[in-house]
Amino acid sequence: MDIEKYMIPCMNKKLFGVECLGCGTQRALVLILRGEFTAAFHMFPAIFTTLLFFMVLGLNFIDKSRNYHKIIIGLAIVNAIIMIVSYIYKMIHF
Repeated sequence: MDIEKYMIPCMNKKLFGVECLGCGTQRALVLILRGEFTAAFHMFPAIFTTLLFFMVLGLNFIDKSRNYHKIIIGLAIVNAIIMIVSYIYKMIHF
């Protein structure tokens, strides 16, 4: 199955011609599923922190006995910083 045919297009890029902060997430996820970790990082540098964030978020729903809120907030902040820095880098150099 060719999963790339079913990817959601970026509306920001379609309407305004400029990529958004999350552009490349779907393609990076497909690259990770193929085992191309370096290419996934180059496509979307925050992919690994995003996956870690969602894993901890899922763990928070499964394991109710522990409090993961500080970890979730910390990962969200780190993820946002990586996304913003990589977006600025992409806009300056490409």
